[in-house]
Parts: sequence; structure tokens; C-alpha cells
Amino acid sequence: MPKKGFAALLITTGALILLLSFKTPDDTLPTGTTDAGTQPDQGNGAVVRDQATPVPGATAAPTATTSGGSSGGSSASTKVDGPVVSTRFGDVQVEVVVASGKVTDVVALELPTGRRSGQISQYAGPILRQEALQAQSAKIDLVSGATYTSDAYTQSLQSALDQAGVG
Repeated sequence: MPKKGFAALLITTGALILLLSFKTPDDTLPTGTTDAGTQPDQGNGAVVRDQATPVPGATAAPTATTSGGSSGGSSASTKVDGPVVSTRFGDVQVEVVVASGKVTDVVALELPTGRRSGQISQYAGPILRQEALQAQSAKIDLVSGATYTSDAYTQSLQSALDQAGVG
């Protein structure tokens, strides 16, 4: 085989290998936009709420609500929403439920969605929740393969815990 033919074969083979190994990125929205309509449940207890389109670079302020029985006991619990933390794969927001100074529940209000990002969120969400409940703080291990989501989760969690006066 002539040298030119061999070189052409090598280049064609290399191009074909690169083409077949190309992976398409997740479907993501530009920064500052949200999907219209209801987004599906994350499959991990996460509730994704529709929100108005935020101003780019802005985050929602943490909110706190208190609920309890009328029996006068100390069964009152406080729900505190952490701020929305934006990552390159989507927004993350958590809510903590505190009763008698202890974290009784952590709910992911928003986690990244989309193809791969949604799969990672479904995997990481329950692990991060369990870690937070065990630690009773935001000092939790990051989930391997979900570094951005884990970091944003701990940021939103820490802010919510600060608002609730825990830890």
C-alpha cells in the first residue's frame, strides 16, 4: 500500500473513532431561565416547585415558617428554606425542618434536572439528605460524581441551618 493511502486510512480511522466517542452535553437552560410548567419529582423525595424567572445572578432569600400543635407542648417545628444556589448544571435549594433544636428532615426543593444531571440528582439527593440528618449540620461528605450538586446542597443547607439557629 502506498504511503499516501496508509496515511489517509490512519486519518480516516482516527476521525471515525473521535466521531463515535463524542458525547452530547446535557440539555441545559441558559442562566436565569426556568422551565414552564411543573417539573417531575426527582424520585428522591425532592419537590421541584415552579418559580418565576429569576433575575440573572440573583438568589432567593431564605424563608422560615413555624408550625405546631395548640397543645402548648414543645412539638413545634420550624421549616426554613435555604437560598437557591446556582451551579453550572442547575439550581439547588434545600429546606430544613427543625424541632426542639434538632434537624428532623431535609428536603431538596430543587436539584439539577436533565439527562445526566437528573440521574446524578436522583442518586446524590438521598445520600446528601441522609448525611445531613446524621451529622445534624452541613459538615457532610460530598457525593463522588456529584461534586457541584453536593457543594451547592451544603451551601443552601448551611444557610438554612443558620436561619433556623441550629449548629
